Amino acid sequence: MGDENATTNNHHQVSAFSMDGLPQGGSKCFDDDGRLKRTGTVWTASAHIITAVIGSGVLSLAWAIAQLGWVAGPVVMFLFSFVTYYTSVLLADCYRSDDGKRNYTYMEAVETNLGGVKVKICGLIQYLNLFGVAIGYTIAASISMTAIKRSNCFHENGDSSPCHISSNPYMIIFGIVEIIFSQIPDFDQIGWLSIVAAIMSFTYSTIGLGLGIAKVAENGKFRGSLTGISIGTVTKTQKVWGTFQALGDIAFAYSYSMILIEIQDTVKSPPSEEKTMRKATLLSVAVTTLFYMLCGCMGYAAFGDLAPGNLLTGFGFFNPFWLLDIANAAIAIHLVGAYQVYCQPLFAFIEKWAANKWPESKLITKEIKMPIPGFKSLNLNLFRMVWRTIFVIITTIISMLLPFFNDVVGILGALGFWPLTVYFPVEMYVAQKKIPKWSSQWICLQLLSCACLVISIAAAVGSIAGVVTDLKTYKPFKTIY
Repeated sequence: MGDENATTNNHHQVSAFSMDGLPQGGSKCFDDDGRLKRTGTVWTASAHIITAVIGSGVLSLAWAIAQLGWVAGPVVMFLFSFVTYYTSVLLADCYRSDDGKRNYTYMEAVETNLGGVKVKICGLIQYLNLFGVAIGYTIAASISMTAIKRSNCFHENGDSSPCHISSNPYMIIFGIVEIIFSQIPDFDQIGWLSIVAAIMSFTYSTIGLGLGIAKVAENGKFRGSLTGISIGTVTKTQKVWGTFQALGDIAFAYSYSMILIEIQDTVKSPPSEEKTMRKATLLSVAVTTLFYMLCGCMGYAAFGDLAPGNLLTGFGFFNPFWLLDIANAAIAIHLVGAYQVYCQPLFAFIEKWAANKWPESKLITKEIKMPIPGFKSLNLNLFRMVWRTIFVIITTIISMLLPFFNDVVGILGALGFWPLTVYFPVEMYVAQKKIPKWSSQWICLQLLSCACLVISIAAAVGSIAGVVTDLKTYKPFKTIY
């Protein structure tokens, strides 16, 4: 990926700038901020976004549409995709301040444009959310791995055999893999991982789509109703909670704004970064929405009210079993990549903080070069190794404790959606473009923000209700599928 020697603390390199703000000497291999030249394009940015967005969220969409029905389901999806696109464009404008200074992370952008307490709140929500995503992905990956094992068991012993399998060993395997990948020092160097992951997400979504179409053909009709799950199948309160939770699931399926600025920071200029990001956002949100519509609607058409919470592991399909195995393996591989795309900003944040706090400490700053035969040498650093390993171990243990996937996903979506996808981008845009209060544009932006806040609160309440129900039948570390 080009920048082999870029270490995480090059945020503070002061290059010899001449009076006109350009680095003295050749600026061939450095950008205007004295960092190594960025190499990202519309395509790599789109790959990062698609990897981050088309996560395991896509598999719960059939369930979400089943809660909302044929009318509201697709409408809500379009709505969220539009809001995500619009606020992402606002956010991309905040990458550079008016004086041309870059903001390297979401938090720095908030600091430049809003400042004060808001920065701390934003940091807390952003990094808690990234932490939560890591847990959600560990659970999802282990469910897919157990699904492979179970599908083979069903194949050997017949579809009606119980085939119960504990998911803990699989969480541990996933944790070990992540410990290895977490040693990759920098966001810039995981471009290849993103591209592999993006291909994988297409693989399993396409398989899910194909199986859905096949099932519809087999049924000879589209299942489902205009208003979603009928009262009778579920009680009135369940229907309300389900609807709220579905909103949270769809919001989560779209949220990537918390890593947008970090992705934008890998893009080369000229053309200006926000132009590239606009194209990448449009491309990736369009691809994602198309995909979501197809997968969600086909899944609902196939199963109607009975759509499982996770399309490929809920065993709506039993055969062809090898195809399900391929899809679930693809999910697991994709989640390995997605975990890194989400955790790298968190890693970088803690390491930068440590480097600033103890600049003299050899433990934190010393890089050891480790030659890998046939590859470039890897920069190892003791603090990084120890802290990232501990982080992965903690997320794995929490995943073993809290295995209810759909509700955890719903809560994450709800908590992160409004502040990170809507509130901060809108506020920063207003501050940066100095939009006067009570002007029509200001009122429209605030209305958008309020509407999204209401949705967020509803979704959080729905998911918390779901977790409360799950806790009634729950034994820690004893999750068996």
